[in-house]
Amino acid sequence: MKFIDLNADLGEADNAEWAASEYAMLQYISSANIACGGHAGTPQSMRHMVRGAQSHGVTIGAHPSFPDKANFGRKSLKLGTEISAKELQISLLKQITTLAEVASDEDSFIAYVKPHGALYNDAVKDSEKADLIAQVIAMIDPALIFMGAPNSEMGKAAKLHNLKFIAEGFIDRRYTDDGHLQSRDIEGAVIKDQGERLHQAKTLVTHQSIKTASGAELNIAVRTLCLHGDSDGAVETAKLIRHELEATNIKIKAFANVA
Repeated sequence: MKFIDLNADLGEADNAEWAASEYAMLQYISSANIACGGHAGTPQSMRHMVRGAQSHGVTIGAHPSFPDKANFGRKSLKLGTEISAKELQISLLKQITTLAEVASDEDSFIAYVKPHGALYNDAVKDSEKADLIAQVIAMIDPALIFMGAPNSEMGKAAKLHNLKFIAEGFIDRRYTDDGHLQSRDIEGAVIKDQGERLHQAKTLVTHQSIKTASGAELNIAVRTLCLHGDSDGAVETAKLIRHELEATNIKIKAFANVA
């Protein structure tokens, strides 16, 4: 039987309806990337999501970002001018350890780290930022897994710091021809149609490929699929994808639990 991890960015909600949707997703996913204070999240929301993840048997990961709640972590900050390397390092350390402490209080733990938003996108091609993230992860716990984009500087940084790296593919985002996410500023960059989301998930798993925004076929090897918790219809997508994949004998299982 083939395995694939299904992860979602959670703990970002700022209203009751969104929070309920996030919690509902836990019954379908295998790994939860929990916001830990940089772009969203409070100790209370972290605890709520940790407890939910525990009750659903979902693996917990930290989802740190640039310390920029005003822009939801989706604005790139230049090192040395808009934020110093030291400031970013301190912020990431605080974010990840805060979630780790909350998880520990609940007799649980974090298994991996996945950067959020602009920090993630920057670290695809920016070796300095990718190295800084990997360095922070290694400082906290070398056993933590680094989740990020395939064929990116993140994978190289993980190897440099002796970290296990897991490449992910996105269910609800368009890709450019170079294999990276299309900017959210471009119309259609976020896939809204449920059928298209399902098709992209299936092709990523069964063929390790996607169709880019230009229509080109691109090979992309991933071990986890991401669905954004703030995407419209995210719960329905998670349910549909889990059902469809399991119907084809593909098991949803956290990569951290697969030998």
